[in-house]
Amino acid sequence: MTQLPNECYAPITDDAWPAEIADMLSGFAGGLNVYRTMAHHPALLTAWTNLREHVVNKTTLGAVRSEVVILRTGTRLGSSYEWHQHIIRARKCGIDDSRIASLGGSTTSMLPDDATIASAVDELFAGHKISRQTEAALRALVGKHGVLDVIATVGFYSTLGYILNTFETPLDQDIAAQLRADPLII
Repeated sequence: MTQLPNECYAPITDDAWPAEIADMLSGFAGGLNVYRTMAHHPALLTAWTNLREHVVNKTTLGAVRSEVVILRTGTRLGSSYEWHQHIIRARKCGIDDSRIASLGGSTTSMLPDDATIASAVDELFAGHKISRQTEAALRALVGKHGVLDVIATVGFYSTLGYILNTFETPLDQDIAAQLRADPLII
């Protein structure tokens, strides 16, 4: 049985944007459907802001490694929105399509550093923790703060993925258009 999208949580349009978070409409929150969906709960979206700033903009992982974590998390969640949204972001960071595609498959087909990061993500999903061996390899790669940033990024994007998957939030039109014009080459 196919589940219909939950229109009760459709991305909020500009004209229906909640007054209590009017200042967020012109920023990150108004720019993506995931946050327009989250805007159904203004207090949650407001509280989300500081964690988002760290995970998205101030992570010790840097842009490329952050995208590796996010793409692998999107894969593990089965979140089409996160996967497709981050194909575009990964490309902007200089990650080529073959590397992006590898992040959706077996760790044996990935670059070694990507495999270390993906293994940590996989362990978080499978056992809800990173093993000592994987944590040591990850710490050698990204440092002590980086290990915590990997875990925080997985948690952050898991929450977004649960929202996206539950409410079947549509991919943003600009991202969909970019992917139609330049699909991922596998």
